[in-house]
Amino acid sequence: MAEQLSSPPARRWQAAWEPLLEIGRTGSGGYRRFAWTEEDRLLREWFAGEAAARGGEVVPDRAGNLWAWWGDPDAEPGVVLGSHLDSVPEGGAYDGPLGVVSALLAVESVGPLRKPVAVVCFADEEGARFGTACAGSRLLTGALAPDKALGLKDADGVTMAEARGDVPAADPEVLRRIDCFVELHVEQGRALEVPVGLATEIWPHGRWRFDLRGQANHAGTTRLEDRDDPVLAFASLALRARATAEDLGMLATFGKLQVSPNAVNAVPGEVRAWLDARAPSEQLLQRLLDDLGGSPQQESWTSAVRFDRALADRLSGCLSDVPRLPTGAGHDAGVLQEHGIPTAMLFVRNPTGISHAPEEHAELDDCLAGVAALEAVLRELAG
Repeated sequence: MAEQLSSPPARRWQAAWEPLLEIGRTGSGGYRRFAWTEEDRLLREWFAGEAAARGGEVVPDRAGNLWAWWGDPDAEPGVVLGSHLDSVPEGGAYDGPLGVVSALLAVESVGPLRKPVAVVCFADEEGARFGTACAGSRLLTGALAPDKALGLKDADGVTMAEARGDVPAADPEVLRRIDCFVELHVEQGRALEVPVGLATEIWPHGRWRFDLRGQANHAGTTRLEDRDDPVLAFASLALRARATAEDLGMLATFGKLQVSPNAVNAVPGEVRAWLDARAPSEQLLQRLLDDLGGSPQQESWTSAVRFDRALADRLSGCLSDVPRLPTGAGHDAGVLQEHGIPTAMLFVRNPTGISHAPEEHAELDDCLAGVAALEAVLRELAG
């Protein structure tokens, strides 16, 4: 490791990466970097400083995202790299920041290019504070209406309007400056066996709320045969979702519960359970819902996103045929692709297979391989 850190690429990585490590860090070793907070302000200042130090012109768009440009994108649309800096509660260090740091270092390494180049830092990608993922890119493209966004509230009742202090809007002028977008991201599973992979698509996914009702009663006096306990119905539902997901080759998780009255000595009267499900096809998702039955309330839906095939083929060629893989996670890259901008994603290997948690990790050598991959991408697309 000492030899690695003595190399110029490793030293550049360390100099850019280490200032981020204490921003928003919690006692668990994870991160809490919510949008439009003091931590978010410090992250945006870091981005602006790092980009300016490399000669980039940093400008915000009307949606609140930050863009650092090298060259004039109004003369010719440019190649854009980047990701986000915000996190989920107790998130890992690499989800988002890996892509931003790698992009800045790649631009620094390749020097002047034929086409304009940008690094973007998208706002509120995780949606951890206001409950809407990829808010910055969705506002930018018009997929999220400003009036709806501004009315969103966090856990303390603060609206996005109050937190932001401005009125966001779609920004077609910024979108016209983008020739293509390539997002590098830490892999959020254990599919990669080599340092870098190329995404093919984002699986369709959605979230549904199940309302299971019973009869609240006294836990110490009500006979078992007299109980109408919705927790038992939920337990059966969760087990059935897991079994069906295994059979169909998809993913299903009940990750959020609300139990009422939520007292240790009371038989619950109601359980609300939120299902997150993702699959290779919409048909498989519907089969899962049909199997679970009931009448769940759909709270979000994202259709399948297939990244630009021609762009992926160019990247595969310049990266010596890296492996291709799908992902079940949503990303800003998916929002831009859906808007019609040619988009690709690269993944850097995650040896733990854990994401959205402190154990999320990428080895230094793999991080440097990701930077080298972005350098090759810039030479191919903008050189």
